[in-house]
Amino acid sequence: MSFGEGNVRHRMVDVGDIALHVAEQGDGPPVLLCHGFPGLWYSWRHQLPVLAAAGYRAIAVDMRGYGRSGRPASPREYDRRHTVADMVGLLDGLGIEDAVFAGHDFGAALVWDLPQWAPGRVKALMQLSVPRMPVSKRPPTEIYARMAAQHFVHVHYFQEKGPADEELGAEPARFLANVFWALSGGYRNLDIWRHPSEGNGYLDVLPEAPPLPWPWLSQDEFAHYVDEFRRTGFTGGLNWYRAYDRVWEEKQNRPDEPVTVPTMFLVGERDPVLQMMGSGALKQMEGLVPGLRDVHIVEGAGHFVQMEAPGEVNEAMLAFLAGLT
Repeated sequence: MSFGEGNVRHRMVDVGDIALHVAEQGDGPPVLLCHGFPGLWYSWRHQLPVLAAAGYRAIAVDMRGYGRSGRPASPREYDRRHTVADMVGLLDGLGIEDAVFAGHDFGAALVWDLPQWAPGRVKALMQLSVPRMPVSKRPPTEIYARMAAQHFVHVHYFQEKGPADEELGAEPARFLANVFWALSGGYRNLDIWRHPSEGNGYLDVLPEAPPLPWPWLSQDEFAHYVDEFRRTGFTGGLNWYRAYDRVWEEKQNRPDEPVTVPTMFLVGERDPVLQMMGSGALKQMEGLVPGLRDVHIVEGAGHFVQMEAPGEVNEAMLAFLAGLT
């Protein structure tokens, strides 16, 4: 599907300490779309026109730290207190009482918490890639440090401010192409684990991507990402990783509650998240999400499923939305 921005409305919304950039299309019941790393509102370009044509107000957000939205320097400003306030402030600023929220990657991790942290503002969830999981018993950075003693783990590498920011920012086009390819259905991402942590940056362990275009990413689409990240750098996105322990601490004082709102979950068959967690994570999610109605595993797709398989994702979204009362 080609994407034209002719019918997309862009605006900045003041949510308190920062302003968020949103791209909207259509009118009707609101659906808010929250991306992950390394994403932008543009990561939902295939969903916006389809949702709009079906009678929904599709709203894709540049999340805190990305694109045209505010990019605080401190990782502490990416904790749940701030990111939930972003979503509540966005609803208030757009004049919306409640909405269906869709999340991917870090966006999904945040959206899982919204029914509990922003009660009354969430009608339903459409979650991609990251299943609901119980909170770990130890701080996340301790867990990743132990893993990194055995092999390269990007989450551990991202924790220290400086090295990753500089490495990725120096070659944004190369990094984006390689990470999009490495996490896609076209590559076995767990092969990265063959590399040791010591002496390696992320670009040292990522595979070199084949030349564009790919079946799911054109040169023009890719250029949109490169232009934005060349302008902003990657620190804002990396700060979501650096807030892991802070979010964990918040949840020690506010334990996760079951997710009871109607929920759909969708994941690519070859998504590294699913490969690392195993299919048992989907079974475990059933107990954590009593509102779970549908689970879709998209054959052949990897982590960026809404871009790799937009037809399947859009069909699942529209069917789920049609079933809401």
